[in-house]
Amino acid sequence: MAEPKRVVLRDGKVRYRVVVDAGLDENGRRIQLTVTRDTKTAAKEERDRILHQRSAGTFIAPNKITLGEWLDQWLEYKRRDVEETTIRTYRLALVHVVDRLGHIRLQELGEDDIQDFIDEVVASGRRRGGEPGTRLAVSTVEGILTRLREALGRAVVRKLIATSPAQYVRVALADKKTDKRDRDKVKPWTVAEVQTFIRGMEQDRLFAPLLLSLMGLRPAEVCGQRWTDVDLDVGILEITTTRTMIGNNKVLEKDTKTASGERALPLPQGPWEALRRFRDRQAAERLAAGEAYTETGYIAVNELGLPINTRQLREYAYRLMRDLGLRQVRLYDARHSVLKALAMSGVPDVVLAAWAGHTNAAFTKRKYVSIEAEDMRGAAVALDVFHGGAPKELL
Repeated sequence: MAEPKRVVLRDGKVRYRVVVDAGLDENGRRIQLTVTRDTKTAAKEERDRILHQRSAGTFIAPNKITLGEWLDQWLEYKRRDVEETTIRTYRLALVHVVDRLGHIRLQELGEDDIQDFIDEVVASGRRRGGEPGTRLAVSTVEGILTRLREALGRAVVRKLIATSPAQYVRVALADKKTDKRDRDKVKPWTVAEVQTFIRGMEQDRLFAPLLLSLMGLRPAEVCGQRWTDVDLDVGILEITTTRTMIGNNKVLEKDTKTASGERALPLPQGPWEALRRFRDRQAAERLAAGEAYTETGYIAVNELGLPINTRQLREYAYRLMRDLGLRQVRLYDARHSVLKALAMSGVPDVVLAAWAGHTNAAFTKRKYVSIEAEDMRGAAVALDVFHGGAPKELL
């Protein structure tokens, strides 16, 4: 075992230096560390500590990688497991982290750094391009923290750091309560609003594709539907492909988000008949346009056969909502209205989850089925009976 050597510095000060073999790095190269201390004993103690940790498999070699550099590496690693749209979501979630903490060396990043960052983002963070004064939702900040924890957890596995400084960082309970009290939440449409929308757009050209949104399909699933996915003889619609947007400008066609997302649904009578009429209408449009028509096979297309993307479908729906005097809600939020209606109608949980394209029924109900006061009107009527009064009819 190498012994510390006596070294005399230019200023005459005596120090002790030893080179320690610390094992191999991830590329198989030998790691040699130079330890310099004021005394021979201190140099030997540091040498022995490194060798002991190497033997125990807990040694962390010093490195200069910053948090920002590591997050870039982690995102490249994640490309093995998730789709490009998800990578973009992760990158956007970590923008605030990179801006405020990215310059700090990974091995110098502390729990206080991350907790202070989280508290600051809750207090003043906003989306890039967002309106001044509009703060990030606590749920968004928690999403940022989740991604950061995952990235730092991977750094622990790679032995870049000993423990994750984000492990015990949390959004303060007071901040959660304040956010819940002050943040306006857009409520999904009521049954009456859904029915007003359907009646108001019955004669619209895109009635059939929009009606698919009102049977619980995601916008990307609606835009990804082809006529070959629909059996109009037996009334079955298969969902296998989606057409989503990256950055609201690039269309990405891919398979469904999860294996459970690939599913077959029986068509309700309304969408079934609307699709039949829309198929006939497209045939007439194809004949009228002649060579100007592009045959793509998609259901949601314009008059010349070109596919409609999710942004175009959303903006089209918003115009209809404004024309009908309805509250503007996202088409994706229509899933909430649909799944809540199915749950309130007594559809079994396992069927509800399968219809939504989920594997977990508890997640479906927690995420999509929120009970409002009016939804409990039946319980109030039941209590009238319990209290001995005459039951009142539901309004």
